[in-house]
Amino acid sequence: RATSNHKVKETVALELSYVNSNLQLLKEELEELNSSMDVYQNDSESISVPMIPLGLKETKELDLLVPLKDIISEHYGEEGVLFEKEIKEFMELRQAMRTPSRNEAGLELLMEYYNQLYFLDSRFFPPTKSLGVFFHWYDSLTGVPSHQRALAFEKGSVLFNIGALHTQIGARQDRASLPGLNQAIDAFQKAAGAFNYLKENFSNAPSLDMSAASLNMLVRLMVAQVQECVFEKMTLLRAQHNFLARLQLAQEAARVEDVYSLVHQTMTQAHVKDYVPFSWITMVHVKSEHFKALSHYFAAIALCDCPVASDAELPEQEKAFIQFHITMPEGPSLRILLQDPEERRKLGKAHLKKAIMKHEEAMRIHGLCKILRKMDILQEVLSFAHKRSLSKYSEIDHEEDFFETGDAPDIHPKTHQKPEIKSPNFSQVKVTDLFHRLGPLSVFSAKNKWYPVRRVHLMRGENGFGFTLRGDSPVLIAGVIPGGCAAEAGLKEGDYIISVNGKDCKWSKHAEVVQLLKSTGEEGVEIGVITL
Repeated sequence: RATSNHKVKETVALELSYVNSNLQLLKEELEELNSSMDVYQNDSESISVPMIPLGLKETKELDLLVPLKDIISEHYGEEGVLFEKEIKEFMELRQAMRTPSRNEAGLELLMEYYNQLYFLDSRFFPPTKSLGVFFHWYDSLTGVPSHQRALAFEKGSVLFNIGALHTQIGARQDRASLPGLNQAIDAFQKAAGAFNYLKENFSNAPSLDMSAASLNMLVRLMVAQVQECVFEKMTLLRAQHNFLARLQLAQEAARVEDVYSLVHQTMTQAHVKDYVPFSWITMVHVKSEHFKALSHYFAAIALCDCPVASDAELPEQEKAFIQFHITMPEGPSLRILLQDPEERRKLGKAHLKKAIMKHEEAMRIHGLCKILRKMDILQEVLSFAHKRSLSKYSEIDHEEDFFETGDAPDIHPKTHQKPEIKSPNFSQVKVTDLFHRLGPLSVFSAKNKWYPVRRVHLMRGENGFGFTLRGDSPVLIAGVIPGGCAAEAGLKEGDYIISVNGKDCKWSKHAEVVQLLKSTGEEGVEIGVITL
């Protein structure tokens, strides 16, 4: 745009296209890295469908030594050099939280840093002026860098990483055991809570992974992964093979299919589609088809493998079956259906036919994605479920079946454990303000301004020093007696006492200050005061 020379324009256009194609290749490599779901999976022998974890956002190193020393001397009137230890401690904490371990300790580290940012914000970020520091963070899915001066971007990015770390912890659990499943459910619920909290409290983030559309998609994805764990938990707990337990499993599977369909819709929206890794979109699509197949499979098993209802069981089974299908199956009445083995076999066969179609669809979609094709686990799960439905179908298929296998209605989704979105509990990690030596935040904060410290020498008169005090940390001059010693020295109501005879009193209680004043002798007392 800056030149009118045609030759220069062509050269630049050529270089730009070269840069763009390089970027495209990088983006594809990043996508492979970020969507390598198997990196975070557990090493257990049993087969579980892999979950989708998120990579952490990366950030650049940040040197706060000079800017914080400057604001300490300008705003607080203290020697910046005296606070180098605290500033370095803060920078070390930031350095550590860039690479948290994938466990509870890593989460605590991120929480500690997040809570420390509250103090940093109150101390050093005045509402009107910027600190002049840029916070650089890279997008978690594309690696594209963004930067902002606002501390909110730093807070939001740390919160995003708290959510991402929960997803990695959830994906690593051994879901073949009940404790592992419960931990995975807890981790994905907390991840959903972190992304939801981010969506509701931080807007205008400069990076795509923190846009409302992306966060909405991530919350839904986490909820779907919780729902999938709930289904797995049901299969573990419901070892008894009765009719009602199998109907419940079919409805749980239908519920998982339902939530993954919603995630798939969200991922294929205009703003999100070009940004989310293709392997994620495919994985979610595969899962929605796979769980639809499972819902039909369990319906068929309930009908074909469970004994016909006795008269005593009939009312309960009828009640469950009325609400089982989205539309009632064609054919005989419910009562006849439940008590006639041949009718049950017919409907079961229709469900299996649908299950097999859906298994094949899941395998077809899985084959379209290069990254998923490399995942043996997923391939195993899909083909195992497909073969199981096929063998059941051939087992109940009679050569003399002349009836056309009907179309089985879909199963009504229902769950016994609704996923919770668990908001982050920041108070569980207690932190102390690193810069507490600057004084209580109620007075000594970035938003307050005060005149430079005045040192005043007072001699005790017949009615004391001529002022009354109230409050704690810092103690406040509540009243000045006209004509008294304090009035002459220019003390005013509302001044804060910050030192007595050189001893720092910013954090002192009322009684302590009174005691210091009482213990002065003939030579009088020197107090330091500030006026807001």
